Amino acid sequence: MNVLEFKVKGKKTQYAAIDEAIRTGQFVRNKCIRYWMDNKGVGQKDLYRHNTWLRAEYAFVKDLNSHACQASVERAYSSIARFYDKCKKQVPGKKGYPKFKKFSRSVEYKTSGWKLSGDAKSINFLDKKGIGKLKLKGTWELWRYDLKLIKRVRLVRRADGYYVQFCIKIDTKESLEPAHTNVGLDVGLKEFYTDSKGGVEPNPRFYRKGEKKLKFYQRRVSRKKKGSSNRKKAINRLGRTHLKISRQREEHAKRLARCVIHSNDVVAYEDLRVKNLVKNHCLAKSINDAGWYQFRKWLEYFGQKFGKQTIAVNPAYTSQNCSSCGEVVKKSLSTRTHSCSCGCVLDRDHNAAINILKRALGTVGHTGTWIVDPNALGEDASTLSDSGLKEQATSLIKESPFL
Repeated sequence: MNVLEFKVKGKKTQYAAIDEAIRTGQFVRNKCIRYWMDNKGVGQKDLYRHNTWLRAEYAFVKDLNSHACQASVERAYSSIARFYDKCKKQVPGKKGYPKFKKFSRSVEYKTSGWKLSGDAKSINFLDKKGIGKLKLKGTWELWRYDLKLIKRVRLVRRADGYYVQFCIKIDTKESLEPAHTNVGLDVGLKEFYTDSKGGVEPNPRFYRKGEKKLKFYQRRVSRKKKGSSNRKKAINRLGRTHLKISRQREEHAKRLARCVIHSNDVVAYEDLRVKNLVKNHCLAKSINDAGWYQFRKWLEYFGQKFGKQTIAVNPAYTSQNCSSCGEVVKKSLSTRTHSCSCGCVLDRDHNAAINILKRALGTVGHTGTWIVDPNALGEDASTLSDSGLKEQATSLIKESPFL
């Protein structure tokens, strides 16, 4: 499935209609979650029947396209199914009990309720919400694709405007010439990553660089009167600044991941649980700013697209073991140089990257990916409690390439 995104241009009344459609989709999802809470054991078909009752009971729900309501039901059931799956697998920690959505930012249509113009420059929404015809602003050549391949159309609200996403069912796999080289990657905070060949990629620290501007706009928000239009404008300006930083981080991770996949046949990296690592309040901001999960997500995406092997390995002992003789050399997080009695002296991260690659070459297949393993977001730590990285296992340590 490929996603093409366009910015939409319309009138204020149309934007208000999009907001109403998003709220309606949120209402249907929350009602389905409530119905499941009150009637344990109901399945997806029961939620569809409840959606039919909601459309008969509430006129504003009936105004939304029926397929859009069904998509909201599917969103509700996906959270329920994910909760049951984690309970069944006995994932340690919180299982993600389904919650009510308070601020939704998107509504999804299926194959009906919209019509694309002949030149693919505009889209018309046909339900009774009053969205109407919206102009599409973007560089994607949407007219090249058959309309039958468009399986979903999603309206998304962001701080800098409204967007429409087309989910197109096409094969995105491409073939590349073998690079005849393998690499292990050790991500960090000082450098974004260090590879097994000794190369390093600097950490851009987008959030740290934009923190001064964020504080400025945050102060402007706090000075405005609550409920005023000026406060709403200040909040929007703050949101656009945050959005710019997140886009910079995502684009950086995407660019690096594509280059790494193009240059290597096998890419190995640590199976880190970022969700657990950020529990350390001293390092949480720096870890989130690094964007390790985004980098891993794009590595695995491009690995599948170009037919390359991406392998996630257990990070236990990768920093402590000597890459030359295998002896355990205890070191704290502040010790940045690996020095072994065998005479091996390397940078700590370079030594870890070599160990990661060696461990990956001992495995078979495409393992530990976020596509196959739903726990790759970081429900539990994969470091061992007696590995010498005790602090990492307990208190230290996911943006779809899509939405």
